[in-house]
Amino acid sequence: MEPAAFTSSLAALAVALLFGYLLGSIPSGVIITRMAGLGDVRKIGSGNIGATNVLRTGRKGLAALTLLGDALKGAIAVLLAARYAPDAALVAGFGAFLGHLFPVWLGFKGGKGVATYLGVLIALAVPGALVFAAVWLIVAAITKFSSLAALVAAVAVPIALWILGAPYVAELFALLTVFVFVKHRANISRLLAGNESRIGSKE
Repeated sequence: MEPAAFTSSLAALAVALLFGYLLGSIPSGVIITRMAGLGDVRKIGSGNIGATNVLRTGRKGLAALTLLGDALKGAIAVLLAARYAPDAALVAGFGAFLGHLFPVWLGFKGGKGVATYLGVLIALAVPGALVFAAVWLIVAAITKFSSLAALVAAVAVPIALWILGAPYVAELFALLTVFVFVKHRANISRLLAGNESRIGSKE
């Protein structure tokens, strides 16, 4: 879905950005855990709204649904915008990612964006998503750190996309990767200090 050039009007791109943002702002983890009768997921574990924190409830199914929901909102934003123009799809994907990080419904305090990042990636470049999944699984299997696996995979993606000949998508994911690192700064500090929670931990 690599655009030859950005040809859509600024107004159209602004609409795509807003559409993606509002879709991305839907807090899947908060909705799913409340519907399951578990209260507000922001009051447990790390306080994050993503699948990793939902997993700390002990409900793997709910964590999987959260992961799916967060990925789908990114993918849907891209796929719907792509019906208008490829460049609008890129902008909508960026908007969905920002929406998850800074959701208007939750006072702009959202998740860390990895699942939505992956959903946008699947919709824009499946080979890049396969690279992300492979790197994540390898690093997670070796270290048992979800955060480290996500960070390493996020670095690998724009490099892979550039090699695969998708420069616009690579540039978008280079930007998204910067946001992923910023949102994971507390995890990075804990990794360096040696007290980051491992996969499956309820801490």
